[in-house]
Amino acid sequence: MLNMILHGTPTDRPPLLIAHGLYGSARNWGVIAKRLSDSRQVIALDMRNHGESPWADSHSYPDLAEDLADVIKHFGGVFDVLGHSMGGKAAIMLALSHPDLIRRLVIADIAPVPYSHSQLPFIEKMRAVDLDAVTRKSEASAQLGALGVEPALQSFFTQSLDVADKRWRYNLDVLASEMPKIMSFPDTTAHWDGPALFLTGAESDYVLPEHRDRIRALFPKARFAKIPGAGHWLHADKPREFEANLRAYLDA
Repeated sequence: MLNMILHGTPTDRPPLLIAHGLYGSARNWGVIAKRLSDSRQVIALDMRNHGESPWADSHSYPDLAEDLADVIKHFGGVFDVLGHSMGGKAAIMLALSHPDLIRRLVIADIAPVPYSHSQLPFIEKMRAVDLDAVTRKSEASAQLGALGVEPALQSFFTQSLDVADKRWRYNLDVLASEMPKIMSFPDTTAHWDGPALFLTGAESDYVLPEHRDRIRALFPKARFAKIPGAGHWLHADKPREFEANLRAYLDA
């Protein structure tokens, strides 16, 4: 079972499950999850090979989808599901493989298509940090900065640094070896007829107009919305606008 952080208590509305993106964690979503828990229970997850969740040798989207299904089945009932980036692809696969577990689906800034930009350089830079010399996260951030990592990502990565145990809370070896699967998406003819919102950052290039035909083939009822001024990390760039869009869609 994946590690999870629960916000709020069960209500008459479906719980919301949050699946983070690559190198993220449940803790990254704490502020938004807590705010949304005023009307429903929100369950934020550490995906496999991240945070406090178990490590595994595979990081394929069918496997990630089964992880999400196991959590929903553990609680019972039907969930609303929000997935960002890698977590969005996992949520897409969940809807296609377990359609009965989801009421509404929100996919944040990702499409069910292969991407060509690899995230391997970040693994290489995290591996290059001398953790034996690190006594506080700011020192790791400084090392990452010297390696060319921008400040926002320094902060993002070091949220998953265990300073006391001198280790990253990422299974870097498996994430590296499975990167081709992470950047791609399985070829499938399945489709899900439930309501799906593809919410993107207006400044992001992850979901392009040419992706819409593929999205609609899998999700005939897909709707699209953009958040002005937001990039790929739209929930961090424009948290209040992201929350407002999410509430309007889930509560409709």
